[in-house]
Amino acid sequence: MEELETTGRVPALTSAGDDVARVATGVLEALLRLTGVTGAVETSSNEIPVSLNIEGEDLGILIGRRGRTLSCLQHIVRLIVAGQLKAWLPLNVDVCGYKKRRCDSLHRLALRLAEQVRLRQRAITLEPMPADERRIVHLALANHPDVVTHSIGEGEDRKVVILLK
Repeated sequence: MEELETTGRVPALTSAGDDVARVATGVLEALLRLTGVTGAVETSSNEIPVSLNIEGEDLGILIGRRGRTLSCLQHIVRLIVAGQLKAWLPLNVDVCGYKKRRCDSLHRLALRLAEQVRLRQRAITLEPMPADERRIVHLALANHPDVVTHSIGEGEDRKVVILLK
């Protein structure tokens, strides 16, 4: 991080994943320090896409309502890292495993609602969600024998509909 701060360039490492992980960790730690939030940044993976997780107490402020703040934080980190490395490389930022828990929750919800659609013989429309969460629902039911999914709406009001095949 010292060379990055003094020269503005990233020293060569053994792999692109190591570069991204090191730079992204430094960026995330700097953002946390500047915002006054106490948390430890852990790298879950040095392979692309790099996964970073912030651990600590009372980090709900980093997640925000329905994960919106976390999504913005991830976007900012991606932009800064891309600017420093002169390349757009995917990376994921999570807080205390929130995204993993949300993904598991959406997967279970999708399966439960698919069963309701099958039993009631009536389509169900979920609440509006961001694209990454809609994708989780679509993938959870992609190979379901009885239902199909599609998205309706525009922008922030876009939602998933689960209906019979």
